[in-house]
Amino acid sequence: MASQPPSAPLCSESLDDDLKTVSELRRVKLPSMPSSDLEHLFHELPAVIRAYGRFKLLTLEARQNRLLAPLDPLEVSKDSPPPEEHPKSEKKFWGDQETLSKIPFKILRGHKDLVSSCSFCADDTKFLSCSHDSTLKLWDAVDGFVIRDFDHKPKAPVLECSVTADSRRIITASYDKAVKAWDLETGKLLWKINYETFIASCKVSPDGKYVVSALDVDRAICIMDAENATTVSYIKSHHSRSLTACCFDPDSQKVASVSLDKSIKIWDLTSQATLLTITKAHSGAISNCCFTFSGHFLCTSSWDKTLKIWNVHTGEFRNSGACVTLMKGHEGSVSSCHFSRDTSVLVSGGFDRTVAIWDVGEGYRKLSLKGHSDWVTDVAISNNKKWVLSASKDKTMRLWNIEEIDEIPLVIKYKKALSLKVKQCEVCDRPFSNYESDIFSETVTKCVFCRMDAKGSLTEASSSLGGEDSPSEECSPTAND
Repeated sequence: MASQPPSAPLCSESLDDDLKTVSELRRVKLPSMPSSDLEHLFHELPAVIRAYGRFKLLTLEARQNRLLAPLDPLEVSKDSPPPEEHPKSEKKFWGDQETLSKIPFKILRGHKDLVSSCSFCADDTKFLSCSHDSTLKLWDAVDGFVIRDFDHKPKAPVLECSVTADSRRIITASYDKAVKAWDLETGKLLWKINYETFIASCKVSPDGKYVVSALDVDRAICIMDAENATTVSYIKSHHSRSLTACCFDPDSQKVASVSLDKSIKIWDLTSQATLLTITKAHSGAISNCCFTFSGHFLCTSSWDKTLKIWNVHTGEFRNSGACVTLMKGHEGSVSSCHFSRDTSVLVSGGFDRTVAIWDVGEGYRKLSLKGHSDWVTDVAISNNKKWVLSASKDKTMRLWNIEEIDEIPLVIKYKKALSLKVKQCEVCDRPFSNYESDIFSETVTKCVFCRMDAKGSLTEASSSLGGEDSPSEECSPTAND
């Protein structure tokens, strides 16, 4: 029998097609024919399949050659069409990126002068800002563009803006000695109150019923009805020096105020009396204050570069004073502070142009956000703890994405506080290296060799007293106890 030529190797695609062809041929109902012709047909069938496979392979090779022809570096004589380019989806990063920055942020430009105040509203989808350029702006928190500019006449720098919990009204204080209320949705001016003195701060109560203003020259706080702008309480000479900030507690029944006189006062609306007074709460002027969402704690920021968290439970507060002092977070005066809704995070801004993020439970600085070119005047944090907003004297705001900050290892807490220093042993005068920390108060003055010698001498002394009765043996537990 004559040998058949070797068949070409079949690719997986042609093999699948051949199997389909065989299955289709098997389903074909052949006409009746003699058995000899039928046997001859089945002998010729493999040759037909192989020929079909070679045809498919030649077709595939021809198509590949057409695709590869434009890529041939030696193909210079023919004008071949360029290969088809498929657009690649570029990975886009949110915000403005810096080379060494691990926290994404967005720079928000729109004011022409110092941005004095900022706050989130409308379930963190929008935020407010006011500036010394006499404007009040409502921003879209997702895209970072201005939704509305509120008209502010006469032209005067706006010092502070505050929004109700239901995001329906805005309260502003400005250098024209006026407090104004605005409708957030329509931008309409609801009412305006003029004072005879400058207004250092203004806040609206969480329930939207009251507005408190801190007055400069009179050193007073004025509490008004937010609906009809009538005065509820006017406490003159509340502090011995000018007030710097004031705020309501979450129940809208108490007002905390701080001043240049370094004191803290809490006024009760129900009893119309000062419940608590802390004199010399800081070593410098107190710049700002904020309550926790539960109302049990109050945080104050100061020009002495520290923040303090106070327990405002009546008895414990008067007895123990400051329960937590947050130090070594800013290198300059602290201008502002703001708690997260669950009180686990505290955000502060400083004159050192940084924003500090604090772990309240552990009492340490978790992160320092750098990027502003001038003082940070105000800070805010969203309810979901994903965004931090900072306002600055550099006429910009920054929206920081701190969603993954909890993934920062806790070891940073201890690592950041350690510093390697070279000392001289007080016994042998040999130099030695030692880590010093602001967390661990132990001070090492001897090298390791002298410490080992001292430890050995103590061991020998204790062994020499082993047969005698000693105070340590009298106090130590025995097997019979």
